[in-house]
Amino acid sequence: MTGLLPDHIVLLRINEPIMFSRLLSWVTPSKSATQTPCLPMGQRLYVIGDIHGRLDLLQDLHRQIEVDGLTFTGNKVLVYLGDYVDRGHDSKDVIDELLSHPLSAFEQVFLKGNHEDALLNFLGDYRVARDWFQFGGEATVFSYGVAIPPGMRSDDKLKRIQNDLQAQIPKGHLEFFSSLRTFFEIGDYFCVHAGVHPGRALHQQRDEDLMWIRGEFLHSRKDHGKTIIHGHSITDYPDEQVNRIGIDTGAYYSNRLTCVVLEGIDRRYLKT
Repeated sequence: MTGLLPDHIVLLRINEPIMFSRLLSWVTPSKSATQTPCLPMGQRLYVIGDIHGRLDLLQDLHRQIEVDGLTFTGNKVLVYLGDYVDRGHDSKDVIDELLSHPLSAFEQVFLKGNHEDALLNFLGDYRVARDWFQFGGEATVFSYGVAIPPGMRSDDKLKRIQNDLQAQIPKGHLEFFSSLRTFFEIGDYFCVHAGVHPGRALHQQRDEDLMWIRGEFLHSRKDHGKTIIHGHSITDYPDEQVNRIGIDTGAYYSNRLTCVVLEGIDRRYLKT
């Protein structure tokens, strides 16, 4: 299977998160006034990073977002960047929360992360487990009440796990995973899980890159035409660069789930 490699954690350590945006303005070139990314009038965008089975953090951040949105009378869009499952203990409960307790005052958009991609691939091919289990898949299997036999991962054992998981995942969850989008764009922002390939136009991207890309995208300073908002690559605090904003702050181990809030040319953050 292409792309099914263990995630590599990229850490950026900044000691003063309050000064993060100001620090970045010192070390990276600023966009000109005409290039400042902007949302259309009457729109506010909330984007949540990688959740990874942390129901407690998701509920906390949802409460903050609901309160934050009370004073805004325009259209509120809430985008989830994917990686709802794996690593944390509550993958099934996270999906239940998203399906059963939507934030009714918000238009909600759910994107597909590489971990959902791996889960769906495993349901079709048991051999995917040999990679998927190395980067958090076992936690998802356990969360659906499926036992994983000890010992070597023989074909028979993996087929058994696959069959049990197929039987245990609710139909609504399968429909949710199958309906996930790979990108969402609004105003001057383009939201994806992992990033975009610098060598391709935004609307010619491959789904595999949108869900899995890392190094080529992270190291590129190319103007992609829109500011990319992404997760997938972990940093201690939001990673603001001239062409992108990374908001995967390692929730499953750091207890810090991050949401960027955008309105007009303004940008701020909510976090657990």
